[in-house]
Amino acid sequence: MLRLTPSPPRGEGFGNGSLVDLDGLPLRLSVNRRARRVSIRIDLARGEAVAVAPSERRLPDAVAFARSKSDWIAERLAARPAGGGYAPGSTVPLEGAPVRLEQTPGAAAARLVDTPSGLAIRSGGEGEAYARRIENLLKRMARERLAHHTGVHAATLNLKAPRVGIGDPKSRWGSCTPGRGSIRYSWRLILAPPEILDYVAAHEVAHLVHADHSPAFWGVVERLIGDHRPYRAWLRAHGASLHAVGRA
Repeated sequence: MLRLTPSPPRGEGFGNGSLVDLDGLPLRLSVNRRARRVSIRIDLARGEAVAVAPSERRLPDAVAFARSKSDWIAERLAARPAGGGYAPGSTVPLEGAPVRLEQTPGAAAARLVDTPSGLAIRSGGEGEAYARRIENLLKRMARERLAHHTGVHAATLNLKAPRVGIGDPKSRWGSCTPGRGSIRYSWRLILAPPEILDYVAAHEVAHLVHADHSPAFWGVVERLIGDHRPYRAWLRAHGASLHAVGRA
């Protein structure tokens, strides 16, 4: 993350959460009261830069800083993995391995099949209907796998298995609400290798014990899966590619 404390002229019309056109580049404005200075980060999942300021008063400073770094922002956004939708004949990652997409006549639901050439997902429908069936299958598989891994980790800690839901958040892989006994995950974890999905499940189950990211929390994660650092590094390196799947 680039950091600097500039003193450019102030402007008006900037608000927390606003999307600004920065010479053709999308720039999201964000206020973080804990920030000590203005900064820029790249949100590859959304395909936009984020200018962070410690207060709304400093948002113009953050925009000016982003403008001075427009070449860097453009370079990072250009490196964003491109999505390709769900087209028959293409492949999608499933548990870390490429799976071919095939089209069948009619409106049959998508299903995973074992063919002489390897695993494939076959589905009826065309266009958006075809894509919707493919994604629905991936979501069903994600819910099943995540519910299983969550239950295993909860049992290890002698906890009641929480309710599991899935969604498609842009900024997190899972979220835990201990008071409600529920965990919500990104369905895109089914695209990652199984050990990555298992790590996220362990991470969220550990939040049922410790709501923060204290040493005690990471101690619970290590008890469940051992060294978590390789899995966190994998998500940092490949997370944007998972978010690009299915997005034309």
